[in-house]
Amino acid sequence: MVKISEAELIKNILTKPNAPFIVQEISVQLEAERARRIAFYNEITEQQKAEFINGEVIIHSPVKKEHNDASMAVFRLISLYNSKHQLGYVGYEKVMIALTRNDYEPDVCFFKKEKSKDFKKGQTRFPAPDLVVEILSKGTSKIDRTIKFEDYQAHAVQEYWMIDPVKETIEQYRLDKKGKYELILKSTSGQLKCKAIKGFEVPIEAIFNEAENLSAIQEILKT
Repeated sequence: MVKISEAELIKNILTKPNAPFIVQEISVQLEAERARRIAFYNEITEQQKAEFINGEVIIHSPVKKEHNDASMAVFRLISLYNSKHQLGYVGYEKVMIALTRNDYEPDVCFFKKEKSKDFKKGQTRFPAPDLVVEILSKGTSKIDRTIKFEDYQAHAVQEYWMIDPVKETIEQYRLDKKGKYELILKSTSGQLKCKAIKGFEVPIEAIFNEAENLSAIQEILKT
């Protein structure tokens, strides 16, 4: 499928004599979508892991062991580092990110103190984080690489990590000066340096290996 830019899409619509009708129909569809989104907020329970994506409610299946292991490993490292240095707020699995059109529940996310200082007890929806980590699976990989990628980029999420727990690989993307994601790292080994979390650096192996994870935790405690 050929991908076109927003500017090209708008230009194509404006060449149509019925452009006002197209825009009107889009407006009608988006208004109906907003109603479904409100219903989603009212119906979703704390027990469900669900997301609202382009007008559809996505209920996620239980994860496989390797997915859970990688998710927990990342959360332990970031959460411990953040607890020690008090840099912001770390979200895990059930923290709902409410963007302009869609709602996501990333596996792990991080908000700098400038944003998290305004968080309140009882809050259930949160703004765009500074870091999002998604653990890839067969059922979610396409969305993680397309819709979420574009949405996180559009909402200036500074860093986006996609972790493949089967291939034990991490892809690290970071916004460039033009506000577009640039691939910084794709590897199974080496050091992972996070710009969104000041000073955070761990071996990639610490995400997939329990002994390496424990060693990285001990290093964090020393610093």
